[in-house]
Amino acid sequence: MAAAVDWGVAEKVATRTAKKDPFAASYHYQSLQPDFDRLTAVAEELVAQETGLRSLAGPARARVTDRPGWIRANIASFQRLLEPMLDKFGDRVSSSRVAPITARLAGAELGVVLGWMSARVLGQYDLLVIEEENPQDQDIVYYVGPNVLALEKQFAFPPEEFRMWLALHEVTHRAQFTGVPWLREHFLGLVHETMNTIDPDPARMSETIARVTTAIRSGQKPLADGGLMNLIASPEQRAVLDQVSGMMSLLEGHGDITMDRAGHNLVPSADRFGKVLRERRESARGMARFFQQLIGLQAKLAQYAQGEAFITDVERAGGQQLLSRAWEGPENLPSILEIRDPQLWIDRMGAALPVAG
Repeated sequence: MAAAVDWGVAEKVATRTAKKDPFAASYHYQSLQPDFDRLTAVAEELVAQETGLRSLAGPARARVTDRPGWIRANIASFQRLLEPMLDKFGDRVSSSRVAPITARLAGAELGVVLGWMSARVLGQYDLLVIEEENPQDQDIVYYVGPNVLALEKQFAFPPEEFRMWLALHEVTHRAQFTGVPWLREHFLGLVHETMNTIDPDPARMSETIARVTTAIRSGQKPLADGGLMNLIASPEQRAVLDQVSGMMSLLEGHGDITMDRAGHNLVPSADRFGKVLRERRESARGMARFFQQLIGLQAKLAQYAQGEAFITDVERAGGQQLLSRAWEGPENLPSILEIRDPQLWIDRMGAALPVAG
């Protein structure tokens, strides 16, 4: 069976798109791995003290990588994640004489997106752990060294504070997925459910892209609510995506709030870091902004704000004790509607916001 994506082409195009950052050869680069080894361990303990979530998978492991290394790690994750859909797509096109061309084109398109992202991402917790694979490549907290150094230099960030700030964010996500016993499997189950039900019809994809292009030209924002995936999804898939959105809003909001609280005394520049990165994302124009919308980054940024507002209302109603009910089981996770209207979730959990006045 012909592969639906030429992964070799994806890696080559991504690496070329990313371009080589001069900071990869900086003598400062050598300080990153020992710093992140130390700060990741400190951050993990601070997050555990703040949230009560302790990883059931052992201590976090930091890995400083360059852009090509980040690209390779994410291509491996994409291969795991997209396998059900790509197998179906491969079955459909394998008998076609244009199958190799289609695979190379798909690889090139994925490569452009990954290359663009690799020049911007600072850290990432790799959730997609496969037990039979090399244990040294599992459950890693990644930091993209050249990008970290570039921001520190461009905005005169204090390195110790900025690196701690990044570590707190990534380790919080790890604590969520490895400290709540059922969360990782539940999340991957939702993702696989979505992937398994996708009908990779090239004609439908072409129609969607044409519709998106027309809407953008007329001044609309068809990608604002979740990127291309949300547009091509069926009603059944959208229901699953809504569950994923609700969960990710909770996790992103919880991550941001935990990061601020856990690092309160150690990262006095946290507000400035957040402000600079928000302005950096919001100032994107042209192709950069289109990519942000295409991959759903704009929707992800909205998740941060919605998730923080949800947690603020929940804690006002019942403190962290009420919020902790979200970690009791999948049935207690908020839906995207409950994220947007926290009172719905608060009522479902049996509490109520205090009456103003």
